[in-house]
Amino acid sequence: MENNKRVSLVYSGSKHFSESAEALNNMFNVVAVADNVLLEDHLNKMSLFSTPDVIMIEADDEELVFSLVEKIKSNPLTSGLIIILIGDRQDLKLKLRAIKAKVHDLYVHPYEVDVLNERLNFLIKFKLIKPNIEQLSVIKKRNEYHVPYPKRIFDMIASGAVLLVLSPILLLVAILIKLDSKGPVIYKSKRVGTGYRIFDFYKFRSMKVGADAELKNLSNLNQYADDGSGSNAFVKIKNDPRVTKLGNFLRNSSLDEIPQLFNVIKGDMSLVGNRPLPLYEAEMLTSNEWSLRFLGPSGLTGLWQISKRGKSEMSDTERKQLDNFYAKNYSVWFDLNIMLRTVPALFQKEKV
Repeated sequence: MENNKRVSLVYSGSKHFSESAEALNNMFNVVAVADNVLLEDHLNKMSLFSTPDVIMIEADDEELVFSLVEKIKSNPLTSGLIIILIGDRQDLKLKLRAIKAKVHDLYVHPYEVDVLNERLNFLIKFKLIKPNIEQLSVIKKRNEYHVPYPKRIFDMIASGAVLLVLSPILLLVAILIKLDSKGPVIYKSKRVGTGYRIFDFYKFRSMKVGADAELKNLSNLNQYADDGSGSNAFVKIKNDPRVTKLGNFLRNSSLDEIPQLFNVIKGDMSLVGNRPLPLYEAEMLTSNEWSLRFLGPSGLTGLWQISKRGKSEMSDTERKQLDNFYAKNYSVWFDLNIMLRTVPALFQKEKV
């Protein structure tokens, strides 16, 4: 029998767990929660890297159970997880509902743990598919955001006009970057926007070449305070040693952001929305609780920029809450208000 100790399993329910707890703990890495309300809360806090492989649910409250199963299957992060239901008795109605809900199996208590282990061996080997951020980007979301035509038209006209007016400044900045340090004028990186769609994100280069490879060695300088989660989703480095002399001026004046107007014209993002994130940040925000930010527009400026940009006391959770708030409450008037308040926020004092 294959050793499944590496497999993580979340068990929801307290009625029957004690009878099989020892056997399950010997075979799997088990996390037990008392009921399905706590199970939903537990799953909401999971990231791409901490999502369990298997979920076992005691089906004592059918309506709550199948409502939760539907939520699990509709979320791209958890849709491929193995779901096992535990019933109290042979029940044809429960079995038919389980088949319709497409759970992987239904066991009736008392069940043989060894039989369950063999079944999970098969399911894990042939059916378990955990998504990565690239797979999430092509999954069609039920509530995927589409830019309304008036907003899209405004984005194109406003971005084109600003680029035309600023074209002499763009040329001057490009020349200064070439004179200041070796490397390309435009820094291009992969970012994750609306619906986890990945696109090429443009900025004027403000760092030395090879800066991305040095990021892992600078975690102690991250401006986002530890919120108790054990890891921070967002990364913003204080007094970043990778930044060039000219780069500090470009960042503090936000001139490095101007090429993103081309992203707006291309339709990658809007003028106002939640900031598109690097892949390593987006992978930490794929739980039910935080994936909401990706169901609203992504943008060049947004609620975060006008609220607490550059403030070192901002926590990881505070920024995620700002993003979620915008995704749920954005409107034309909200966007206009954010744009008007963006200008004074462009010039920041802290070097982040």
